[in-house]
Amino acid sequence: MVDFRLESWAAIAPGLESRQAWLDWLQHPEIRHTALGKGALKQIPPMIRRRFSALGKVAVSAALPILSNCQSIPSVFASRHGDAALTLSLLNDIAKDEPMSPTGFSLAVHNAVSGLFSIARKDFSEITSIAAMEGLVLQALLEAVAQLQDRERILCVIYDVPLPEFYDCDSDPFPYAIALVISHTEGLPFTLEQDCSADEGSLLPAPFDTEPLQFIGLLAGCYSELNTKLNGVSWRIKRVGQ
Repeated sequence: MVDFRLESWAAIAPGLESRQAWLDWLQHPEIRHTALGKGALKQIPPMIRRRFSALGKVAVSAALPILSNCQSIPSVFASRHGDAALTLSLLNDIAKDEPMSPTGFSLAVHNAVSGLFSIARKDFSEITSIAAMEGLVLQALLEAVAQLQDRERILCVIYDVPLPEFYDCDSDPFPYAIALVISHTEGLPFTLEQDCSADEGSLLPAPFDTEPLQFIGLLAGCYSELNTKLNGVSWRIKRVGQ
């Protein structure tokens, strides 16, 4: 078992930009048809802001508000697919024998969002970018907690947007991002451990039927723990305090 403390967190999706909005939505879920707000993005210089795609904008919108008093912090950025829409666009250009855009390629790599974010904040701290098809939240937390052994605080950002229709597979229902600042000593205590007693029945029903939404429900206090799986092994993420 490992433990960590949650100093602060934010979750962002179109029309869901406060904890109360998330609490209301988690109790009465519905499909989101609104646009993502631009409040946090105004802190980014325009020249850099234009380089963020929808994926980057949602990640930045979650992370910036919880770093208002933090000049420098190591970070873990985690996304299942990265900027799949931009990657698909580049592949279409290749299929048409058209030259690939150097700018497009540089923005399609998996660490593009975290790189632009560090440039915008003028923060030269270490960055780790994770791509995980299974257990995205769990793997991001495991990486962040591991790095916490040598650092005082870690920023962890978990984010994704729906896949283009070209990809006929499960996808997130709307853009979202979860940003956390975790530390050894400050904030709400959590534990993370393997759970041999968990089974499929421990997973929560819709709208908590994806790991990120389950995790937001945990952060918002809808319940005290959740179970997730990675490589056939069950894990429990538990909120110890209130």
